[in-house]
Amino acid sequence: MPVLSVLHYSTRTVKTMYLKICDFARSLGCEAVENEPMKKHISFKLGGNARAFIEPNSEENLLKILKECKALGLHYAVIGNGSNLLVRDEGFEGVVIHLGSAFGKMKLIGEDIIWCEAGANLMKVCNFALEHALTGLEFAYGIPGSAGGAAYMNAGAYGGEMKDVLYECTHIDSALQPGALGGDALKLSYRHSAYCDNGAVITGLRMQLQKGDKAAIKAKMDELYGRRKAKQPLEYPSAGSTFKRPEGYFAGKLIEDAGLKGARVGGAAVSEKHAGFVVNLGGATCADVLALCESVNETVKKQFGVGLEREVKILE
Repeated sequence: MPVLSVLHYSTRTVKTMYLKICDFARSLGCEAVENEPMKKHISFKLGGNARAFIEPNSEENLLKILKECKALGLHYAVIGNGSNLLVRDEGFEGVVIHLGSAFGKMKLIGEDIIWCEAGANLMKVCNFALEHALTGLEFAYGIPGSAGGAAYMNAGAYGGEMKDVLYECTHIDSALQPGALGGDALKLSYRHSAYCDNGAVITGLRMQLQKGDKAAIKAKMDELYGRRKAKQPLEYPSAGSTFKRPEGYFAGKLIEDAGLKGARVGGAAVSEKHAGFVVNLGGATCADVLALCESVNETVKKQFGVGLEREVKILE
C-alpha cells in the first residue's frame, strides 16, 4: 500500500486531490463519495469518516483507480465486508476502496472447484457450495465476511479454516501488476496469509472442495450456525472474535476466568454471552474499544502471565 504523501500539500490542494479521485472514479461509472462515514461499512458500527470512498465496478476499473491513487500520491485501503476492522474516531486520511456486490461473482469449475471474486459474501459462497453438493466449507457458514477477507486472514472456526480448501488467489500486487499465489506461497497459518505482508489486493480465489451428500452438508451448516447463534453475541455490533487464540489457551476462557465478562469502557463491553467478543452496546467509539482491549490484555497478563493479541485490524 503506498505511503501517505499528501501531507506536504496545502489543505486546499489535498481537498482538490480527493475531488479528483472521486471524479475519476465516477468517470468510470463507479460510485464515489467524499467524507463517507465508515460506521456504515464496518460491522462494529463506529469510527470516523474516510476522505474518499469508492466502489469499483470491475477489476479493470479497480486497477485504474489504484493507479490514479498512486499518481495523485493518495493513501488507500481496500476493504470487503468490514467485519474484522476498526476505524479510528478521527477517520481515515485516505481513499477507502470497497469491493462490494460488483465483486461478488462465483462459478463452478469442473466438478469440485469454486471460483469467486474477493467481494463475494462468504455465506453466499457456502450456500453455492451446498447447491452443488460440495463439502469442505461448512465451517465458514455464518462467518460475516467476504471471501477475500477470509482468504486474507485465513479465517476459521469449528475445526476448519480456509487453509483446508484455498489453493489459489489472484491479486493486484503492490507494484500494481496482476498476479496469483497458490499452494505454499500463500503462507497460510493461524489468522495469517502472505497477503498480510505483501501489500497485494486479493481479487479472486479458487477453493478445492469435495463431492458430498447435500442433506449432510446442510445439516452440518445448520448445526454450526445454531451453535453460533446460541453462543455468540450476534445481537450487538462487533468484529467477531476480538483476540487471537494464545498458544495453549483460549482467549475467551482466559478473559472469563479473569472476571471480565461485562467489563466496560464507554459504550464498548466484553460480552456477557461470550467473553472472547468485545461488542458495541451503543455509541461506542474506537477509542473505547481500544482502551477496553488494552485493559483486558493487561488484566489477563497480570493474572495468568499470558498476553492477548488483538485479531481485529485498524484501518491505517
